[in-house]
Amino acid sequence: MTEADKPQFLAADHVSFTVEELEPAIAFYCDVMGASELFRMGPLDAAEMPKDDAGRDWTDTHIGVAGACITLVMLKLTDNLNLQLITYDKPHDKSTVRPRHCDAGGHHLGLKVDDVEKAARYLSAHGCEVQEIIAIDAGPLAGKKNLYIRDPFGNPIEIVD
Repeated sequence: MTEADKPQFLAADHVSFTVEELEPAIAFYCDVMGASELFRMGPLDAAEMPKDDAGRDWTDTHIGVAGACITLVMLKLTDNLNLQLITYDKPHDKSTVRPRHCDAGGHHLGLKVDDVEKAARYLSAHGCEVQEIIAIDAGPLAGKKNLYIRDPFGNPIEIVD
């Protein structure tokens, strides 16, 4: 491939969290985190969609989960980042075990705030599992603070100043 074949990656559009129930997650992110709802789609059931040329259903072809039924909501979380919340009604054998940070597939959303201590108190009061604040005293982030939380649905978030 040539340099002309390389696309230009412009910006982050969204991150996605899979949740067991949409409405409580939407309420948390809108009421507590200040997000606003942009749109909803679904339920989108693979059983009701045409198969591809190889006979695979839509969700297997496009997201690698055969036989899925999904509903998603896109939220505007910050001026430059959207948050997609998605729930899977099918398949029924889906796992509810979340990867640890050290596991392949481990992840977190990083959000910048004006005051890490205030964010810790606020998020704790709104059902988040809040870890201890990390005060960084050396290196390129000296003087900064951050902390890790889990939202009420178990999704990992890093709060930074």
